[in-house]
Amino acid sequence: MSYSFDIIGITPVLQFFNHQQQVEAKRDRAQAYLGSYCCTLDAFISATEVVHRRPDWDWDAIVSTIVNFWLSQEKDVLHWKQQFAAAQDDPNLGDQNLIVARVINYDSLRHEFETLFDG
Repeated sequence: MSYSFDIIGITPVLQFFNHQQQVEAKRDRAQAYLGSYCCTLDAFISATEVVHRRPDWDWDAIVSTIVNFWLSQEKDVLHWKQQFAAAQDDPNLGDQNLIVARVINYDSLRHEFETLFDG
């Protein structure tokens, strides 16, 4: 299986929780979202342990993908660290935000696309 990891944005905790409850109810989905209170490699690795209805994927390979992203996409990581710090400094929002990343399982995504054309 091959995987992709990317940081995709900042969202309020409640919105992320609602998304996890509604959209990620299927274990056989093609993507999972990781939320963290800090933009660090360790935080995202830890977030893999608490994925809602964790799919049956190779999570060691996913951790490796996250590490590779962190080491090869330094500009993106720095950008999101700055954006997240700015959001945390907002007195109206404070620590009510999470930084969110997405993990994609390409095999599952390919299967989802193929089933679109079967019906």
